[in-house]
Amino acid sequence: MLNNWNIRFWEYDYSSPWWLVLLLVIPVYLYFAFKSEKRSSGEYKFTGFSSDQRSMSVRWIIWLRQAIILVNSMVIALFIFALTKPYHWNDFDKSNQDYKNGIDIILAIDVSMSMMAMDFEPNRLEASKKVAKEFVNGRKGDRIGLVVYAGEAYTACPATLDYSILKKQIDQINGENIEAGTAIGTGLGTAVTRLRNDSLPSKVIILLTDGSNNSGEIDPITAAELAKAKNVRVYTIGVGSNGLAPTPVITPFGIRYENMEVEIDEMTLNRIAKITGGQYFRATDEKSLQSIYKEIDKLEKRRMIDKRYKSEPPANPTAFLNWAFLLLLISWSTSRIIFKWND
Repeated sequence: MLNNWNIRFWEYDYSSPWWLVLLLVIPVYLYFAFKSEKRSSGEYKFTGFSSDQRSMSVRWIIWLRQAIILVNSMVIALFIFALTKPYHWNDFDKSNQDYKNGIDIILAIDVSMSMMAMDFEPNRLEASKKVAKEFVNGRKGDRIGLVVYAGEAYTACPATLDYSILKKQIDQINGENIEAGTAIGTGLGTAVTRLRNDSLPSKVIILLTDGSNNSGEIDPITAAELAKAKNVRVYTIGVGSNGLAPTPVITPFGIRYENMEVEIDEMTLNRIAKITGGQYFRATDEKSLQSIYKEIDKLEKRRMIDKRYKSEPPANPTAFLNWAFLLLLISWSTSRIIFKWND
């Protein structure tokens, strides 16, 4: 119900945005309307001094007539926005859509030792796990799985609709009992193999890492080509602040933290995304990581809706028309009742 009165135009997309050119008419209308109002004559002749005339005038009447002009200009603007065929994606997220044709998503998360760096709160891995679960909560009808990798990779959870099990697995992942290193190619390759031939038509991998490929038998670009061959889109996320970060280092006396340069192979991650039709993102803190997952969530929901509607969703100018008619009624009633226009 509230959406029928939401005219926050920046929240909408528009099928016919070229109509917005007509907004240039409004300044012209205001110029001539105010000019005409200023020159309009009263009902009666007055032969006294201008100071006497001003003392007998009612100032709020002048303001009210000017306000009516401004309201009329708003009505014009609202009708123009209605012509642009506005639509709101959130309306379709909340509607009773048929989600049986969701998408298959594999989260491929780096759990190498460097993911314990403390430039995120409390560290990169825990922040990544938290945001990944928030992403899962925002999906509906998608099969989502989890692949974990460091120097090797394994499937922590096959693609499933049981999100409670998936989130428990996300909680449990860590870099223990897994070979050291960062095998991006192996992690991506393993994720691709989890998307079986009977997978849903739309397949996505979200690959997250904080380093560069330094182990494993599969080259990242080779794995990207394999993903492309199977029509899998890969969104890559580089995790790590700019500059130095407190990073765990193995020493003869155990693990200690040292400030080390953040080194992410952004060139390779960009190539992987480009080859597969995905996108590369850089997260420098938890807030930006949340924004990235929200952007991916938005992109994939739009793809799903686009397939369902073949183009944009139907236009919904209701809110703009509601306000336009309401303001028009107020303007007309005020002019009729207070100023008593002649028929």
